[in-house]
Amino acid sequence: MAKKTSGHREAFKTMGDVFDLFTERTVQKLISQGYLDGLITPIKMGKEANVFLGKKGEGQVAVKIYRLSTCDFNRMYEYMKSDPRFGTLVRKRRKVIFAWTQREFRNLMIAHEAGVRVPVPHAGRNNVLVMDLIGNPAQQLKQQPPEDPQNFFNEVVRMMKKLHAARLVHADLSEYNILNDDEKPVFIDMSQATTYDNTSWQMYLDRDVHNIARYFGKLGVKITDDKLKDMIING
Repeated sequence: MAKKTSGHREAFKTMGDVFDLFTERTVQKLISQGYLDGLITPIKMGKEANVFLGKKGEGQVAVKIYRLSTCDFNRMYEYMKSDPRFGTLVRKRRKVIFAWTQREFRNLMIAHEAGVRVPVPHAGRNNVLVMDLIGNPAQQLKQQPPEDPQNFFNEVVRMMKKLHAARLVHADLSEYNILNDDEKPVFIDMSQATTYDNTSWQMYLDRDVHNIARYFGKLGVKITDDKLKDMIING
């Protein structure tokens, strides 16, 4: 096992701020627990988190790693402090980042159980999240617009209605956080999602509605914010 870890360090030696010793140990623990066999290559590099392609048996998984050194934990804390599920959270960098990772895990599970297409999470430990790989991998909607915008939009609405029924709002839904998986939408990046027990849920829903109506309106779908919100809430 130690050999695999050193291999990761060599393969990603230019990413020292991602693969600090603590994160390496976390990845190694997940390997020893059987959630993955190793990391293959980066899929998406971001300021706060990076997603890697991971090997699991004969298949593959996605491994999301929040960067301990560059995450804006103050912003994360501001999002979570009004979420009753994290009401006792202490404003300390690592505690906030670890809670943020667990929040995404829990939100993905809620969405999955509600019938929403999301990457099913397998494990969340410290700042590392292991989940299903979507596609090969699938591209963001921003990068790969749908061939049939109306049908794709209808599917997005159906999924937003399922989230509403589960009393969960994505809170950051846009063409950047929806994958186009063989002309089917998949919601991703659900760390900001919150339950309707959060007093700000309606504000977040309005923002999601606006982003979706704006994007699909540009593609020719006849939709307004008010009409979309009514479709979600009232069917």
